[in-house]
Amino acid sequence: NWHLKENARNHHTSKFSSKELIVRRGQAFIVTFNGIEEPKQNLTFIAETGPKPSKLAKTQATFGISSTVSKENWSAVVQSTSSSSVSISISSPPNAVIGRYKLSVQSTSSGSSSPASLGTFVLLFNPWSSGDDVFMPNKAECEEYVLEEFGIIFAGNKNHITSFGWNFGQFQGDILNICLSMLDRSLNHRQDPATDVSHRNDPKYLGRVLSAMVNANDDQGVLLGNWSGNYEGGKSPSSWTGSGEILQNWKKSGFRPVRYGQCWVFAAVLTTVLRCLGIPTRTVTNFSSAHDADGNLRVDEFYDASGNHLDRTADSIWNFHVWNESWFSRNDLGPSYSGWQVLDATPQEESGGIYQCGPASRNAIKEGDVDLDYDCPFVFAEVNADCMYWNYDPATGKKTLMFSKSTVIGQFISTKAVGRDDRVDVTNDYKYEEGSKKERDVFKKARKKLGLEDKFDPTAPTPQEIDQKLDISGKFKVDGPLEVGKDLNLILVLANLQSDAKTVHVNMTAWSTVYTRRPVHEIWKDSISVTLSPKEEKQFPIKIPYTEYQQQLTTDNTIQVTALCHVEGGIQVLVQRDITLDNPAIDIQVLGEAKVNEEVDVEVVFTNPIAREVMDCVLQVEGNGLLRGILEIDIPPLKASERSSTKFKLIPFETGPKHLLVNFSCDKFADIKTFKMVNV
Repeated sequence: NWHLKENARNHHTSKFSSKELIVRRGQAFIVTFNGIEEPKQNLTFIAETGPKPSKLAKTQATFGISSTVSKENWSAVVQSTSSSSVSISISSPPNAVIGRYKLSVQSTSSGSSSPASLGTFVLLFNPWSSGDDVFMPNKAECEEYVLEEFGIIFAGNKNHITSFGWNFGQFQGDILNICLSMLDRSLNHRQDPATDVSHRNDPKYLGRVLSAMVNANDDQGVLLGNWSGNYEGGKSPSSWTGSGEILQNWKKSGFRPVRYGQCWVFAAVLTTVLRCLGIPTRTVTNFSSAHDADGNLRVDEFYDASGNHLDRTADSIWNFHVWNESWFSRNDLGPSYSGWQVLDATPQEESGGIYQCGPASRNAIKEGDVDLDYDCPFVFAEVNADCMYWNYDPATGKKTLMFSKSTVIGQFISTKAVGRDDRVDVTNDYKYEEGSKKERDVFKKARKKLGLEDKFDPTAPTPQEIDQKLDISGKFKVDGPLEVGKDLNLILVLANLQSDAKTVHVNMTAWSTVYTRRPVHEIWKDSISVTLSPKEEKQFPIKIPYTEYQQQLTTDNTIQVTALCHVEGGIQVLVQRDITLDNPAIDIQVLGEAKVNEEVDVEVVFTNPIAREVMDCVLQVEGNGLLRGILEIDIPPLKASERSSTKFKLIPFETGPKHLLVNFSCDKFADIKTFKMVNV
């Protein structure tokens, strides 16, 4: 008798829906044997995992009955006995290898009889146990970062932060088995299975291996990335609402990469896998995130004379980027580097020859200790790089610096609050206050450690270029709602900073982009010439009608507007703004009280806000404990301004606060998302 209910309750594994025993390391579990004739002193247990169990590799343990629990090794202690049964408490060490074990028993008195197999159990990390590398003293944080199946992911841009719900679903049906097979499909496991399994006691090792396995690069991992704006042959990254469907699809297809992912999808799937295995993990969004491809802590952007953003370099500044933080100690670096560690499964740059990233200690990033394992320079640049904006002439190959900024990158770094659906800002955990002396000192320290201080960089701007004085300044102001379906109204504000008149020729463009700010389609362009009197400020209204941008918009609803100002006899000035348009709202109402195993009606209401018909409307609904799998409902076309009400029934099967996630799509609006908390 494996005492499944009682052991699961004691080990915080009750949420797994499994007929197999699932327990956490460094903590005892009870097994009862019936019909035992043998004196119990003669019993020897064998616990083993992996393809080649060995005592040396700590993937096999042989232990008899003892009077006390061992801290360092596996042990078995008699709990109680009756005439025909004996209950035994089995303990694993807090640094045991995690995974699926075989448990066998052997009688020492009967000579060389072969061990009798008792079955299998799964051993996981234990953040509730003080001896574990992943120990998290705060119980509310354990609940959130290991047991919570609902998350909120932040997106948009630094001027306009948006958020959407996600169903991590780490305890759904087959997810644990899929996570274990993910480990068995890694490159490390294929090269040397026994050594790989022996390292599975170490969260650093597993975090790094899984950051590689969640992307398809190198190893036929879970998700194929696509940032083109064209998602034919798969599902658009913004259409997913949870990790379960992605992981199940990966398994069902014979472990062929699922199409398609972008950063938040990679991060959400990695969160699911790590929480499932017991490593406390959360998703973190960094706004104005640098992708520094050449490791010089500088991101270069190039624009032509018309103001078009050129795709000339592997460097880029993303509107936002989502990665993970996992909580564990860094015995390789020392206690001051323990705590939150950055892992990133989005394939951006190779590390050790494959697309993986981390764990990078968050404290090391803050202190500029970029020489420490793993991938600290890349993560440091994501939140700290300096930006250089260049004008580039394709005919001559000449480039001119327009301006540089050291405070643009790494803003409003965000994660979900513990136990609440709110945003928490963790920017100060990544860096000292922008513009402070301490922050610049850390930046210099990082440059020095990377050997950038002493080495001449022919591509870097000269001090004269950096200190040049601008004649005019400019900005785009928003004038009206930023909503898909409405015209986009902006005001270009230009100001003469000098005490003599200036003539300015302005070339303006608007492009639809993906959230990485990669231009996809030109939407609009215009040019004007203006004369500004001394110290004068002028405003120029700009209108981009919905009919002009509607066909070109990507599923990210992002538009980059640029004005390149050529000042006669002066330096060019670049004015730009990244705009994220909001989708129209969608509303969910639960009609009545939600009770376990009783039907309850849910109504979803959407009003078509535009002056034309919308077609191909599909509603997608999921939610742990509320419905199994994903509900898809086709909705008839909606005429201009028409309101649609869709009703469906749920039969909740778990009590407590649950989240219902809804995703609505049609030919004019992509992936309108919302969620509703339902108390069952």
